[in-house]
Amino acid sequence: MGRLSESIKNLFRRKRFSMSDPILGEEDWNVHISAAGLLGSLAAFVLFLLLLALILVAYTPVLDIFPGYRTSAERTHDELVQNIMRIDSLERRMTDMLTYNENVAMIMEGRTPVVRTPLGASDTTKLDKTLVSPSQFDSLLRAEMEGDGEYSLARTLRSKEQGGNKLVFAAPAEGIITRHFSRDEDILGVTIQAAPNAPVTSIDDGTVVDVLSGDKGSVVSVQHFNGFVSIYRNLSQVLVEKGQTLKSRQVIGYNAMPGVGDKTNPQIELEIWNEGKVVDPEIYIVF
Repeated sequence: MGRLSESIKNLFRRKRFSMSDPILGEEDWNVHISAAGLLGSLAAFVLFLLLLALILVAYTPVLDIFPGYRTSAERTHDELVQNIMRIDSLERRMTDMLTYNENVAMIMEGRTPVVRTPLGASDTTKLDKTLVSPSQFDSLLRAEMEGDGEYSLARTLRSKEQGGNKLVFAAPAEGIITRHFSRDEDILGVTIQAAPNAPVTSIDDGTVVDVLSGDKGSVVSVQHFNGFVSIYRNLSQVLVEKGQTLKSRQVIGYNAMPGVGDKTNPQIELEIWNEGKVVDPEIYIVF
């Protein structure tokens, strides 16, 4: 214990520390300091250097001079690139959501949906609209709807309306109506302006009850269900015969050619009779 206490006293005992000129033999500088004071001064100096280094690193670009250390400009550039990538990703997500909403709206309106395809890999803001390619199921559905199948649009649709039957027939030819049905003017049907030599088809399933030929062309009468009879006038050529069974949209003849049989502008006349009474074809057919 005596030696330990003596060592501690020596640690705090002040000693003379001086600097002298060896040539002149004169003392230039001296200081009285203990060993503990010297260690404390060194520790304070080291702490001061550490604080100074921290301040320089925090508030100055001093680290940029060291090789291998990423400068603040490089870090800013990296952050900018990451932010641009995030914005581009959000933009693509918003574009996909807008496209989805537009397609749903177009489907609800009965139109063909579209898909947006980027024009360039580096620019996703320039978009092109391309029609969706029809799939195999779409082609089969179209064939079913446009043909003579069970769900064909050309077949007669039946629905109850005000206690009676509402019927929808297929148009006999592609064209525009130039003369409408009028009881007052004694116009018993509609006149259709179709292309020369255009095919004329049956408005529904039925049986040919009469085929007549005259100066104004041939006339074909077809008996349908529920007492309906359709009459096609001004045909240049007839492909059916009396007693023949017809399917909906089956060709029964052709429109005349200009100049044939003194016809400069041949047109098709269609009449529809129900239970012996003439009716307006536009009530039952969408031309």
